[in-house]
Amino acid sequence: MKVTDFNFELPQELIAQDPLEDRASSRLLVLDKETGEIKHRHFRDILRFLHKGDCLVINDTKVIPARLMGHKEDTGAAIEVLLLKRKSDTVWETLVKPGKKMKVGARVSFGGGLLKGTVTDVVEEGNRLIQFEYEGIFEEILDQLGQMPLPPYITHQLKDKNRYQTVYAKHDGSAAAPTAGLHFTKELLEEIERMGVAIAHITLHVGLGTFRPVKVDTIEDHHMHSEFYVVEESEAEKINAAKASGGRIVCVGTTSCRTLESAADENGILKAKSGWTDIFIYPGYQFKILDCLITNFHLPESTLVMLVSALAGREHILNAYQEAIRERYRFFSFGDAMFITNDMEERE
Repeated sequence: MKVTDFNFELPQELIAQDPLEDRASSRLLVLDKETGEIKHRHFRDILRFLHKGDCLVINDTKVIPARLMGHKEDTGAAIEVLLLKRKSDTVWETLVKPGKKMKVGARVSFGGGLLKGTVTDVVEEGNRLIQFEYEGIFEEILDQLGQMPLPPYITHQLKDKNRYQTVYAKHDGSAAAPTAGLHFTKELLEEIERMGVAIAHITLHVGLGTFRPVKVDTIEDHHMHSEFYVVEESEAEKINAAKASGGRIVCVGTTSCRTLESAADENGILKAKSGWTDIFIYPGYQFKILDCLITNFHLPESTLVMLVSALAGREHILNAYQEAIRERYRFFSFGDAMFITNDMEERE
């Protein structure tokens, strides 16, 4: 299957640059994964499409202010460091710009020396391992010096750091937000629980690989980046109970989807486990546990477009995207949402 099979023309002005003031007021395109039928609603209308007995699965990872602006100690050259994966207490795998200036042994200083780092190795894809030196608590220093690592297609400065966090973000570790969850408010989640929908928490720390373009021609040749996930026993039980009683498993975002599909066995039973997943879901994949998906609109030729195409079919997805473009939906991280479902009936 060709990567170009998942291409579409997106007008630049439809890339959302700022979050809406009211999270739940974004638009919602509802897509029947079997027939391709489409409805246009607003996100808070998600209540009408959920059923008592369903289980909503949310990713409670928290984005860290992972972008650090510093200077090379010997020359004073400006250096940008993006924290990707924590390897030990003081060592991180990072993406460094400009990388060619940061060879093994190079030292960088941030915040006037509040934080310092030394490149100890160059690893896969040119990423640098940096050993950091500091006094005090790393997270507090990072909160003081770091910036939110917004995707490259967002050029506006974010006024409020919390708008790139879900309202249920809990566990530090992501270099990017699980953006489908940005549409939920605490009030909307409480309403969903009151109607008898279970809410299960999983954690997958989102890596920057999410934004890396697919560089091969044939999608089967693409190798996914790996991300760390955790499924707790109590949450696995909640999800399995909903499935066993005939409820639907509704994942919020591709990260929740990839976590469940990584941790479920061939019989669709979710296991409590943690580890690294590099699962790549594209058309032809047989879903083991997920029924429905709440997601944003993704980049052309991205692994995320391939994942939603595996669930609803490439033709249905590309048709829905064309409809969203015609209707001037907002795209990508701060954009509008899509609900891919197996039941279009709305309850009052």
